[in-house]
Amino acid sequence: MAVVKVIELVGTSNKSWQEAIENAVERAAKTIRDIQGVDVLGWTGKVKGDKIVEYRADVKISFIVAKITG
Repeated sequence: MAVVKVIELVGTSNKSWQEAIENAVERAAKTIRDIQGVDVLGWTGKVKGDKIVEYRADVKISFIVAKITG
């Protein structure tokens, strides 16, 4: 059994929503250990003219903060 914490982040990319998610997880992993999963809550983007110039992914990342033994 474990105690899991969930945080919400917004990842960004100038290429794709997929990369925005990956950027959020990679950045979180620099300071958080034992990441267990990511849940994508929503997608948004910044538009200039008729082009998407920034992709944004609102995500929840879960990670273990304590393992509980018997």
